[in-house]
Amino acid sequence: METMHELIPFAKEMLSQKPNRKMVKLYMLGSVLAFFGVVIGLVETVCSPFSSEARLEDEEDKKRPAAAREQRLRQKREDLVLEKAKAAPALQRALVTRHHAS
Repeated sequence: METMHELIPFAKEMLSQKPNRKMVKLYMLGSVLAFFGVVIGLVETVCSPFSSEARLEDEEDKKRPAAAREQRLRQKREDLVLEKAKAAPALQRALVTRHHAS
């Protein structure tokens, strides 16, 4: 709000003096850029809840397949351990038989 109180006397002073064209163009350009900045900020503020909600859904979707993949990997590991456990006695017998044969 302070800036607005300073801006009004400044604008009155600028209008009382005859500013050259170059300065008017420069102030107009600055005003237009400031206006676009405000509009973009408002659009971003209004749309941000929707975009953050979409991001959260995307992250959840990414997590779900990862959890399923992790579950499959865990299952494969358990299956491998079971297979090795079943194969271990046969392997031990083979090693023992070979060791006794030597």
